[in-house]
Amino acid sequence: MTITEKLFWEQVKQSKLGVVVRRQMPILDYVVDFYIKEIGLAIELDGFSHDNNVLEDGKRQGRIEELGVTFIRFRNEQIQKNMDEVLLELKGLIADLKK
Repeated sequence: MTITEKLFWEQVKQSKLGVVVRRQMPILDYVVDFYIKEIGLAIELDGFSHDNNVLEDGKRQGRIEELGVTFIRFRNEQIQKNMDEVLLELKGLIADLKK
């Protein structure tokens, strides 16, 4: 796990958002960073390597979305510098998907 993933995990583990968040969840032939099965939400944290793999990430995301999974992406900088805003956005999306 990267440092950014560890920072994020500390904020979401043990159902702190009211849902169970799983790490490194396999879906199809891929692994998403975090996943909330209850609402079908994949959470990806994008760092430098994402900049080099945009096409592959888009293909992967498209295949997984065909299964009805919703994606949300955060850049590492957002996690490191604006965690409160990230969590607020995530809580709003979780509430919407629970409806």
